[in-house]
Amino acid sequence: MRYIALAISLATLVGCQPAPSEQTTAPAPSVEYQSLPNYEHDIIGMQEQYLEPEFWLQRLEHPDALVMTADEIAAFNQRSYAVQDEMVYLSEHPTQLSAAELHDKIDAISSLPGYPRFYANGEQATAEQLAGYRNAANFDAIQATNPVRFGLVVKRSAMRTFPTLDKLYSDDLDFDIDRFQETGVFPGMPLAILHTSTDGEWYLAQSYHYLAWVQAKDVAIGPREEVLSFAEKEPFAIVAEAKVETNYTPSFAPVSDVQLDMSTRLPLLSAAETGHDVHGQNPFASYTVQLPIRDANGDLAFSPALIARHHDVHVGYLPYTEANVINQAFKFLGERYGWGHDYNARDCTGFVLEVYRSMGIDMPRNSSQQGYGSYGETVVYDENSSNEEKLERLAAAKVGDLIYLPGHVVMYIGEIDGQPYVIHDVHGLSYRDAEDQHYEGTLNGVSVTPLST
Repeated sequence: MRYIALAISLATLVGCQPAPSEQTTAPAPSVEYQSLPNYEHDIIGMQEQYLEPEFWLQRLEHPDALVMTADEIAAFNQRSYAVQDEMVYLSEHPTQLSAAELHDKIDAISSLPGYPRFYANGEQATAEQLAGYRNAANFDAIQATNPVRFGLVVKRSAMRTFPTLDKLYSDDLDFDIDRFQETGVFPGMPLAILHTSTDGEWYLAQSYHYLAWVQAKDVAIGPREEVLSFAEKEPFAIVAEAKVETNYTPSFAPVSDVQLDMSTRLPLLSAAETGHDVHGQNPFASYTVQLPIRDANGDLAFSPALIARHHDVHVGYLPYTEANVINQAFKFLGERYGWGHDYNARDCTGFVLEVYRSMGIDMPRNSSQQGYGSYGETVVYDENSSNEEKLERLAAAKVGDLIYLPGHVVMYIGEIDGQPYVIHDVHGLSYRDAEDQHYEGTLNGVSVTPLST
């Protein structure tokens, strides 16, 4: 792994002080761990106990101290939207686009790729095939003035480069990285709907931090104010687990076993609003949330849904503390890597984004936008920067600081014997072994590793 290329501290923007140096150099806590039989791995610098959040929590001096208050987070978000062009207040989104504006939006996401693309069978996509994906964007339907509609996501869905589920890859045929996959959206997320594909099955949609194509069947169209107000309703619940599902509901499929990922925000409903029978179940032992659903015409409707109390659901955002950062991050430990939220999972930036969004902090989507953004205190290193400079900066790092390497982000969780450790959602693995030989393997999941091996 490479040394730090860039580090960003979310906390420093509001004047938080670096954690005391003792915090990262404290001796390992005396905690007993039950060893797994034949626990072997090819990750150097790792012990089984490092995979337990409690190991890192007990090294913290003030794990439950607020890093930011709710008011500071609100100010942080406001600044982020002001300085990051890709972050959009949908309440300020235009209600119509000119032909030139809509064409530019399509070009922004659906331009022809600059590199060859290949199908899983190894065949290279022809120029005609690639043009077909682009033409599916329905340029002929662009009018002089194009109204913008609004909708809510009703089911976790992929956002794609083009309006297609076809998977295409780079010339190395790495099947874990579908180059047409952009990101994912979750139930309850508001979208501005800018355009419809030629076949009518896809919407060009703008979320709060991304523009891409989403399947129409996973979005319900509704009045603008109703859509936008949904995301502001209180009281609300935040999904604090990696994934939960609503209770099985045999009588009403649209709210039955609906997957909700970490950071999903949904309004809470009281028994006074729903009564004591929600789709055949008494809601007293569950969280009752309001789910958007899609009627037969694709229009927006709402229904109560239940999330069993044994799930990790929090009323309101989680407090932004070092303990919550570690606990939230470790809830993804071992999840398969999913480029652009593929594989019903997430990638490196989706991982950190969802950890912080569960505390109410909004971030840009991609690593270049996050790492070189202006929304936090950013320290940039180039090829002329020495390892000593980078290590000196790391010595002052706080739990939860984000470290950006080319195309990748990791989250700092602490130091052991002078070695910084991180948790990250990572695809590949390479390092110099004890004999200074290059080793290359795979991680392909959320992992804890030393940073500078």
